[in-house]
Amino acid sequence: MAEALERVVSAFPSGGERRTGQQAMAEAVARSIESGRHLIVQAGTGTGKGLAYLVPSLLSGRRVVVSTATKALQDQLSTKDLPFLEKHLGHKVSFAVLKGRSNYFCRQRAKEVLGGGDDDQLGLEELDVAEDATVVGRQVVRLVEWARTTASGDRADLPFEPTPRAWSSVSVSAMECPGVLKCPSGDECFAEAARLKAEAADVVVVNTHLYGAHLASGRNVIPPHEVVIFDEAHELEDIASSSLGLELTAGRFRALAFAIRRLRDEGAAAPIFDIGGRFDAAFDPARGERLLRGRDDVERFLDLASQRVRDATAELRKVETDDAAKARTLQAAGHLAGDIDFVRNATDGQVVWVEGAPGSPVVKIAPIDVGAALVEHLWDPEEGDRVTAVLTSATIPVALGARLGLDSDDYDALDVGSPFDFEENGLLYCAAHLPDPRAPGYEAAMHAELIALIEAARGRTLALFTSWRAMHAAATEVAAKVSYRVLTQSDLPKPALLREFNDDESACLFATMGFWQGVDIPGESLSQVVIDKLPFARPDEPLLQARRQRAGPAAFRLIDLPRAATLLAQGAGRLIRSHTDRGVVAVLDSRLAKANYRWDLVNALPPMRRTRDIADVVSFFSGQ
Repeated sequence: MAEALERVVSAFPSGGERRTGQQAMAEAVARSIESGRHLIVQAGTGTGKGLAYLVPSLLSGRRVVVSTATKALQDQLSTKDLPFLEKHLGHKVSFAVLKGRSNYFCRQRAKEVLGGGDDDQLGLEELDVAEDATVVGRQVVRLVEWARTTASGDRADLPFEPTPRAWSSVSVSAMECPGVLKCPSGDECFAEAARLKAEAADVVVVNTHLYGAHLASGRNVIPPHEVVIFDEAHELEDIASSSLGLELTAGRFRALAFAIRRLRDEGAAAPIFDIGGRFDAAFDPARGERLLRGRDDVERFLDLASQRVRDATAELRKVETDDAAKARTLQAAGHLAGDIDFVRNATDGQVVWVEGAPGSPVVKIAPIDVGAALVEHLWDPEEGDRVTAVLTSATIPVALGARLGLDSDDYDALDVGSPFDFEENGLLYCAAHLPDPRAPGYEAAMHAELIALIEAARGRTLALFTSWRAMHAAATEVAAKVSYRVLTQSDLPKPALLREFNDDESACLFATMGFWQGVDIPGESLSQVVIDKLPFARPDEPLLQARRQRAGPAAFRLIDLPRAATLLAQGAGRLIRSHTDRGVVAVLDSRLAKANYRWDLVNALPPMRRTRDIADVVSFFSGQ
């Protein structure tokens, strides 16, 4: 294995770089796969953890699934790392990417939308309520034309970005698909072709949400495998919680109603349209709240919704047709009925709450303790179905194993550090003189400090905020007072925005939580990361509220502090991305210097020099 890793690293254009952390991690992964013991590895920025787990995985002779939390990493593995290994490993490499069914064009759905003909006369009843129905219709025609030439049917390969409504007109979710054997277009199904390719591959790259759906389905989504590697493992707890739960929206009732109307008539669909209309009124007042037992209005709605969907299902079964649309509609109705019952019968180990925009509530349910759910679905499966797990990230949260339901005897833990010299190349500045973020006057003082920092760095700043409101307020204030270009997360899609920021070396980028990770910009364009506040979760987040209640007096240290430390480390980790990078991480929250828990946060950060004096920041940058 060491020889293979050496061969691969030597194949890099620069001749490669021998990293002891990468070697140690690769050896640990190989031992884990061979022994069947789970492994948790913290691999700091620059380790090269992708190769450290891919090389032993490909050499193991086992079928391995790599599960990533972000699309950026999925693309990195599938378009760069694995093709590179295919060329240079000296060992047969077979890999595939598998996505959720709704990511693929559905030929059967498109045939039904087009009315079964070859012309462009669209039968899109559900689009008649949209102001942009003409635009959507034209996009559907473009999508159908694209499907005639694409080999993958994967939305990611599209030459344009369709509206959600247009794409949903030519795709189906797993809850709607009747299965390859029941579908007239099953023999030319893009999603099924991707699954068959995955079944033949040694390494399958998936999204962690899909892996969660795989567990929730009883392991029926991803082909059988012996090893799973969770990269970006710090996200696993939240993603598993989401995937092992579900959500209800008015849109699911409306989609079912449209499908019934196509198969039957307006009268048959009317009760479902009606219940979809009542959904928003029933749940909108509860947005941001937990739905505790005993709310009569909610229970009455759920009882009525359950009965309406079951009645509609019974009527659908009477429709005399073998049309795939009937099978798909029955499938969707069955899932919706089951999900309504799941919410109605929520246990004490689950939390039900409502979120979403005003007028568009979303009902969610998730397990409070995701560890118990993972024990059931992943760690303690039926005999012969055991999967060995490797969990890795640049930042592993405190007690991650316990929070995921792993006993300390069930796994090995390793921290291979980072090859970067953070102490020499990085400076951590805390603006200890600023008011507490919860105090009057903080925002104005924070803006002034941010302006001073940007001037010191000559632009070149990624400013990370804990809310959209704070980001926009700061951008407005700062843009008016500095000569450097200020970009915001609202300006462009993320890939284009990062390219713009990278190409304009003096520009500043203001962004929110989506940019605290997955941003990799080595070089001088990103020489400073500024963080407005410590990233503590809101106290009223329903799922975290339930977890805090279960944890009792220790909730802050068990729930809130580890989460904030991990996010803070992820944000700070955007700064130094290569051996030659130098820069400043500035935290504009005085609690990092004064609170009794400050060392839990500081110790989670890379080992940079520390200061409370902005003059040190000015001096740091004056030397560049």
